[in-house]
Amino acid sequence: MIIRQVSYVAATLLAGLAFGAQAETLVLYTSQPNADAQSTVDLFSKANPDIKVEWVRDGTTQLMARLEAEISAGAVKPDVLLIADSVTMESLKQRDLLQAYLSPERKAYDGALYDADGHYYGTKLITTGIAHHSQAAVKPESWQDLLDPRLKGQVSMPSPLYSGAALIHLASITETPGLGWEYYEKLKANDVSAQGGNGAVLKAIASGTKPYGMLVDYMAIREKAKGAPIEFVFPQEGVSIVTEPVGILKSAAHPEAARRFVDFVLSQAGQELVREQGYVPALESVSVPEGFPARSEIKLLPFDAGQALRDAESNKRRFGELFGTK
Repeated sequence: MIIRQVSYVAATLLAGLAFGAQAETLVLYTSQPNADAQSTVDLFSKANPDIKVEWVRDGTTQLMARLEAEISAGAVKPDVLLIADSVTMESLKQRDLLQAYLSPERKAYDGALYDADGHYYGTKLITTGIAHHSQAAVKPESWQDLLDPRLKGQVSMPSPLYSGAALIHLASITETPGLGWEYYEKLKANDVSAQGGNGAVLKAIASGTKPYGMLVDYMAIREKAKGAPIEFVFPQEGVSIVTEPVGILKSAAHPEAARRFVDFVLSQAGQELVREQGYVPALESVSVPEGFPARSEIKLLPFDAGQALRDAESNKRRFGELFGTK
């Protein structure tokens, strides 16, 4: 009996060790809001119970500073990145820090939303448009409407010196015929102020201190749903987009788990979660959240991540000369 009990215990321990050997730990660095990051990890873990996820959440700038420190120390920790913008991903790609992975899920996506070699994939569409206080006298429909003399001193925008979305918006606007840098010069002449990040712009619009502004869509639409006096407009000329891309580090210690994570966020289930979180999914077959217009009514401004990366420093410098660095 004792021998049998010992054998049973040994077998149980061996089975546990075998299970532990099969389990993987995926390390994720993400700039998603905490609640969104948690729901993403929870649903992925439910679908992949054999993978344990450790995740770190911070702003993209802070995460990149952390990653740079790890690179310098020769101790890169994350397997996969899920961060705000494609310009940052393009920079990592050009430095040969990302590995190519041709996810089978990519076939359902517009080719403009992912790197052709599979180094990174857009997971959602976060647009920058016009927001205004619901009681504002003027109801803008176009980017040109923000130049209306009646709005002088009443418009704010996030600064591309602080916001990645604002830097992408700047790159999109300045490359659009009929807008360009001349548009920003006219904004300056109309006393438009750079408020820092999108959160500051939202606060200014909702409080009425600056009743008009450039803002990312989900902030305005979420706050309106909560009862805030704010409206969001998709301008006639189009909107810029941030795609919150996902990519795998070339140094990933758990590449198979990382590939499964990429497949998950691009899958039907992953994209339905994006909608539940309140964003426009990158996958066209998934409907938009409540409060958004039909996908066909959202016109996107053209954007080239590679060109935006090449122009980033000169664009920031020129913006700072025009609007100041504070």
